[in-house]
Amino acid sequence: MTPLIAIAAEAADQKSAEVTDWAGRLGWVAGLLLFIAFVYWLMRQGWKWRGSLQSDLPELPEVPASGAEATLRLSGRYHGSTTAGQWLDRIVAHGLGTRSRVELTLTDAGIEVVRPGANDFFVPAGALREARLDKGIAGKVLAEGGLLIVTWAHGDTLIDSGFRSDRAAEHTAWVEAINSMINTTEGIAR
Repeated sequence: MTPLIAIAAEAADQKSAEVTDWAGRLGWVAGLLLFIAFVYWLMRQGWKWRGSLQSDLPELPEVPASGAEATLRLSGRYHGSTTAGQWLDRIVAHGLGTRSRVELTLTDAGIEVVRPGANDFFVPAGALREARLDKGIAGKVLAEGGLLIVTWAHGDTLIDSGFRSDRAAEHTAWVEAINSMINTTEGIAR
């Protein structure tokens, strides 16, 4: 018999030791599960605390009922909102921190943001400040130009909201259309 076959035969004859301390093992598993639950509870408390810190943010404008003529439409993902220029300072108040599917509609009145399973909101044209392509927002990082970032004013806060279309080629048209809309309304008081 070759040495390799002998080692394999010997290994097959050996059996692992039977578990004799079930109480100890179950105790460790229960302790680990409690620790994981505690960490999730702390994360939830942090999310709620961040929301209470941002409670001075006014309610979001609702999507208007009037059926304004759509300039552009986009379906994709909403990745969150942050304080403008602070790509990691996520805003969680009023559901702005909830990632979701999104249907964006650009009209002369502004941007309608419809999110199934999350709060819909409206960004009036007068509140728009800038649109650009970027690579990251609120902890989500993609390839350069992979996100459509819309900067808008809400109360006294400038907000960056990040969207990613199902068809990334649409981003450029959105940036051009929004920035064009901002430039034509620049003389209007905001």
